[in-house]
Amino acid sequence: MEALTGLAYGFTVALEPYNLFFLLLGVVLGLVVGVLPGLGGTSGVAILLPVTVFIAPNAAIMLLAGIYWGALFGGVVTSILFNIPGEPWSVALLFDGHPLAKMGRAGFALTAAFVASFFSGLIANVLFTFFALPLAEFALRFGPPEIFAIMLMAFGTFVGMGGSSPIKTIVMLGAGFLLASVGLDIVTGQPRLTFGSITLLSGFNFVPVTIGLFGIGEILAGAEEEEAGKGGISSRVGLAELTESIREHGRHIWLFLASTLVGFWVGVMPGTGATPASFMGYGMARQYSKNPEQFGKGAIQGVIAPQAAANAAGVGSILPMVTLGVPGSPTAAVIMAGLFIWGLTPGPQLFLDKPDFVWGLIASLYIAQTAALLICLAAVPLLAAIMKVPYALLTPFIVVISILGAYAINNSIFDVWITLIFGLVGYVLSKLRYPLAPLVVALVLGDPTESALRQTLILSGGSLDILFTRPIAGPLTVVALLLFLLPVIQWGRRRLRGRAEATTPAGT
Repeated sequence: MEALTGLAYGFTVALEPYNLFFLLLGVVLGLVVGVLPGLGGTSGVAILLPVTVFIAPNAAIMLLAGIYWGALFGGVVTSILFNIPGEPWSVALLFDGHPLAKMGRAGFALTAAFVASFFSGLIANVLFTFFALPLAEFALRFGPPEIFAIMLMAFGTFVGMGGSSPIKTIVMLGAGFLLASVGLDIVTGQPRLTFGSITLLSGFNFVPVTIGLFGIGEILAGAEEEEAGKGGISSRVGLAELTESIREHGRHIWLFLASTLVGFWVGVMPGTGATPASFMGYGMARQYSKNPEQFGKGAIQGVIAPQAAANAAGVGSILPMVTLGVPGSPTAAVIMAGLFIWGLTPGPQLFLDKPDFVWGLIASLYIAQTAALLICLAAVPLLAAIMKVPYALLTPFIVVISILGAYAINNSIFDVWITLIFGLVGYVLSKLRYPLAPLVVALVLGDPTESALRQTLILSGGSLDILFTRPIAGPLTVVALLLFLLPVIQWGRRRLRGRAEATTPAGT
């Protein structure tokens, strides 16, 4: 009852014209930031953080929150339409969202992603409202061993449940980890694999690599198809697509709920955020699908699950920041810096000292999600119409967006060269039928995985036993190892079955 009273009070604060204006402004800015490759919610919040000193704290937090939620919706657009990730977490949408767009179902894919974002955010908001403090306290029990075990499960899913050759998947994971290891060692600070280059000290940013592999690589493959007379993408959108997307959510309701809950929990855990949550949602969808071979070819579960997990994680990452002063994601860390600028101290006492601030923030989550959904659904026909543009005209636009997105990260020509080089690499790998998704997943999650492993080893004095002896990390590690060994187990079962059939007399 106390939560309902606080939420009602929060809506009165959030719906004040002054606060509501900045909230809606933040949503619109977030949508723009999410669409632009290389920026994202964290960059948008960081860029506008200094501006918030000139406005009231309640309006300031709503502006930043609106940017965050808008970016979570906006990152969908370029991932599905152009195969270019607008956000780190939206990489998972590339795998099945863009194939759906190429099949002429861009409107359906966009609508499904937006609907998944809204309802997963709504569920996460309810969990935030009623279970904030106990969930945050329990999340603190997840240390480096537990986080590493979760990351291991994400990689194991690609090996055990992927549609590609397990050997090729492991090779691509290894390549992704190799790229992620370039730069400064996270513990000693020593250069690794830089070959004396100052540019490589900062490592490979995932955005140029991903844009190259999927964006430029897709353009090369598309140009080849165009020559063969198979190019061209069409799309239609209307009430039927919205109805169908809602129906698909109903068909996969348990996957949607599981992805939402897992995503919310991953977001609550300190230092994670929406990126690992989206990959875990995608891995769950493929792991429990009756037709895992359809993934990567336009499976709608590959859109619903990662988007639901990412948006729920976006809400969840704010929870420990407000209740305990421990940010759940990089964006939450930037927002928490804003609290200190405004003279506020995050923690349980904030609920008592500044109830208008806390409950106004919680209420703004509901409003921002609704506003982002309505804006995006209204724009779906326009967005989907882009796919009707002839491929010969669309290609230069995609190339320009790709190069600008790569350059904008560090204002570096080096990143542009990385984009072009990995465009050729992606084209060759796709011809050789090597899966690109594991490489990107390992590159994106490589740093947090290594950080969790190194912290685990420091914590245990160099022993891996800690991964099996801790009550939470133990079961998670066992499941992850079983996923890695699943192809071997299946191969052994096929061999035994083949021998049994060979020794069975004919006619028996």
